[in-house]
Amino acid sequence: MSTNEMPRDSSDRIDLLQGTLDMLILRTLLFGPAHGHQIAKHIQRTTVDVLQVEHGSLYPALHRLERKGLVAAKWESAAKDQKREFKYYRLTPAGKKRLAADESKWKRMSEAIGRILWPVR
Repeated sequence: MSTNEMPRDSSDRIDLLQGTLDMLILRTLLFGPAHGHQIAKHIQRTTVDVLQVEHGSLYPALHRLERKGLVAAKWESAAKDQKREFKYYRLTPAGKKRLAADESKWKRMSEAIGRILWPVR
């Protein structure tokens, strides 16, 4: 997956775990409909530029989520430029349910890994 951590030195890149990008997209759409560029920018801003989602990862993930019925998409005119259209994605009820399940699994996994990396003595 080409969604990577992008600190100052590219040798510090870390690939996201399988399924993590999907969860981040679903979480972003919890705030309301957005087009792909907005989703990528939200993830980048929220993570203080640590995660930068490349288009080559983002759009296949959005299409996969749409095929699974977790997001719905609709072409709409841009607010500022009525001549341009963007594909806006929104979370479906099934997407909200999947997000809750994924967040629960993520929390359990990160707590378990944390206990190994930083054991309480």
